[in-house]
Amino acid sequence: MDRLWAPWRHNYVGDSSTRPTGCVFCAAAEAIAESDELPTAGPGELVLARGEHVYSILNRYPYNNAHLMMVPYAHVGTLAETAAEALCESMTMATRWTQILTVAMGVEGFNLGYNLGAAAGAGLAAHLHLHLVPRWWGDTNFMPAVGGVKVLPEALDTTRDRLRAAWQASE
Repeated sequence: MDRLWAPWRHNYVGDSSTRPTGCVFCAAAEAIAESDELPTAGPGELVLARGEHVYSILNRYPYNNAHLMMVPYAHVGTLAETAAEALCESMTMATRWTQILTVAMGVEGFNLGYNLGAAAGAGLAAHLHLHLVPRWWGDTNFMPAVGGVKVLPEALDTTRDRLRAAWQASE
């Protein structure tokens, strides 16, 4: 069984004193509502695309390069609380991202899913979000296990700019 370990996330998930106050997903939603342009700094700086009910954003604590999430604008924590339109749009947006990432970044596979509740690994259980984790052959190595370090080949802002452009080009 192949495992994608992310021990560097333990400090964030396990230590509530390092987490920002308030909902970071709501802050990002507010930031992108204020302008037609997506911000390059502040709470919405990692937002990639907007839909009617959800937006996509890069994960600040990624499991892998280009790890992104589909997030409803509504602050809801469970599938049952989430509008059907938002759930449908999340999957539609995720599908589009799989196509874009395959072409733009040569992604060879994906992990897709929800972590429902803190016990399931949700770092922010109060605001539902769908993870899309790109995978490449050989993307797991010794660095996280030995050094507690995840090697990402690209800075988040560079990935953000590449993916925003790819999203626009796919329209």
